[in-house]
Amino acid sequence: MSDAPPAISPEEAARHRARMEKRKAVQDAEVAGKTAEKGLLMVHTGPGKGKSTAAFGLALRVLGHPDTGAGGRVGVVQFIKGGWQAGERAALESFGPRVAWFTMGEGFTWETQDLARDIAAARAAWAKALELMADPAIGLLILDEINIALRYDYLPEAEVVAALKGRRAGLHVVATGRNARPALIEAADLVTEMGLVKHHFAAGVKAQKGVEF
Repeated sequence: MSDAPPAISPEEAARHRARMEKRKAVQDAEVAGKTAEKGLLMVHTGPGKGKSTAAFGLALRVLGHPDTGAGGRVGVVQFIKGGWQAGERAALESFGPRVAWFTMGEGFTWETQDLARDIAAARAAWAKALELMADPAIGLLILDEINIALRYDYLPEAEVVAALKGRRAGLHVVATGRNARPALIEAADLVTEMGLVKHHFAAGVKAQKGVEF
């Protein structure tokens, strides 16, 4: 098989250029029409893998722009997960004081089997989240698995949604977890639903370092 690119006639090249010029004009006009800048409330939900992973990727992007307001410090509050050291925590904490990470959960609900304990842990995590939201140096706040805490009524939904809607200007917040509540989705600026097409767990593959944690 030859690695040489296919031959393109001058006519084909000219038609392609004309199409791309038209597309570029449309794209440039659309981008030029977007002038607002604000702190965003983002929700990562759905049954697929990658909700927290995407949030931590956004943290790296923010940390890569220290010259912007959003590029100050990153706060992370984990509501449900606990009991193991996440690889992303070790990586992000290498940024030193620019990352404030708090794992407040005590494990998944089927592990603790203690409703009062789960509620207390979620309320403590929410108190820490409010503290970080009030810190003007925090540019991005990740509320990892808060959607699960809301789903099980560990937190007062109206209070949480109102606080997120009333967050200070310029603060980006990401809420992750399955089954995001409709009120949170309505309040959000960006909602991404991760779909499950195929998962290695179904084939008997266990959770692995560097992939699941």
